[in-house]
Amino acid sequence: MNWVIVRRRMVDALSKLLMGLATVIGVFFLLWIMWTTLKFGLAGMHWDLFTKDTPPPGTDGFGLRNAFVGSLILLGLSLLIGVPVGLMAGTWLAEYGFHSRTANTVRFINDIMLSAPSIEIGLFAYAVMVGPMGHFSALAGSLALAILMIPIIVRTTDEMLSLVGNDVREAAIALGAPNSVVITKVTWRAARAGIITGVLIGLARITGETAPLLFTALNNQYFTTNIFSPMANIPMVIFQFALSPYTNWQQMAWAASFITVLFVLVLSILARWLAGRIHVQK
Repeated sequence: MNWVIVRRRMVDALSKLLMGLATVIGVFFLLWIMWTTLKFGLAGMHWDLFTKDTPPPGTDGFGLRNAFVGSLILLGLSLLIGVPVGLMAGTWLAEYGFHSRTANTVRFINDIMLSAPSIEIGLFAYAVMVGPMGHFSALAGSLALAILMIPIIVRTTDEMLSLVGNDVREAAIALGAPNSVVITKVTWRAARAGIITGVLIGLARITGETAPLLFTALNNQYFTTNIFSPMANIPMVIFQFALSPYTNWQQMAWAASFITVLFVLVLSILARWLAGRIHVQK
């Protein structure tokens, strides 16, 4: 008996040690990435980075305004496309599909989509939009990013709504509320923190994606808000500028990388904070 207790304590201590070591390694690489991008991108951290467009090749100066605005437009369109689809699909799974064969099949396909390579999504968007339209466009890029985001929102919405107790639904129905009102006014409200967390995680997932944009939005050295034309964006600028022979372009690539990492980190922290609020409310 004593040996069993000692063995359990040893396993417990070893598990805690390995988990602590894994945490330290993860934080170390995160800080290393942020320090490296900041160190090499510090020279490119100019106010002009946010107020001027990308300079022509071989010229001095800094500017990524067109890329920052383009990325915000792409992310905004992706949210407009992905959030309603993901929210509706997740709601159907939790409120109507339950554990039926159809719902389980949808969940299985959604789980496959969670791990789908982003470059394949880019090829799909190219085939259904860029090819028929005959040119690259920000709209096609937003569609590709939205497809990457939707499975995350579907999974999170399904799980968060499933955690809402049936007694809450039954109380609302007993008061005479129709099912649509129960969903929009009761269950969505009860699970809103978790749903928003899923949206933030999905947004962080697509923020730095480059492969889908290679086949869809491509890039544009000029400032534009036309979603039916190629549009500058931060991932493509980083890819292009990091491989260029110009020092100021390389510095801007590092600076944009640091800003992107910082943005994703803030989104991740916010998502974790919202997830923590869910457990507190319980």
